[in-house]
Amino acid sequence: MTAPNASLTPLKDIIAYFPVDDRLATSGQPTVAQFKDIAAAGFQTVINLGLPTSTGALSDEKATVEANGMDYVAIPVPFEAPTREHYFRFESELRPRRDRRVWVHCAMNYRVSSFLAVYRMRVLGWSRRDAFAAVVKVWEPDLVWARWTDDCLSAANETIAPSTPSPSV
Repeated sequence: MTAPNASLTPLKDIIAYFPVDDRLATSGQPTVAQFKDIAAAGFQTVINLGLPTSTGALSDEKATVEANGMDYVAIPVPFEAPTREHYFRFESELRPRRDRRVWVHCAMNYRVSSFLAVYRMRVLGWSRRDAFAAVVKVWEPDLVWARWTDDCLSAANETIAPSTPSPSV
């Protein structure tokens, strides 16, 4: 699946923009205008891992995203206290959307890059080295996030019940 003919230049202006592949992109917090660019580029779902109090958070991001014709999922993850349950919710939202164009963001793309690394290891079978190669381009996870990663990976035998995407949350 290729992106519509929208220019990528506006997307590159979004904080910590990182195109993962033709269906998935990540970033820090987009602005109201940037959500229009995201929709114009053909993205269908936005998953927000930031808190409503995160740097640059929009007061009504859900309405902004939906006004641009995209689905919205909020999974507020406290930066100092991510949990395995946050990750499982993320995985259960991302898995059924593998055939859709999904934009995942938080305040600075720190949470997101770590969540995607764990997803790549748990779901896609990547090695830790390969999965974290993209993370270190964005930030160097601290001890809280290293422990969180280990906790999520130690749950490797736990499975996520198959789900359909939740309605806009």
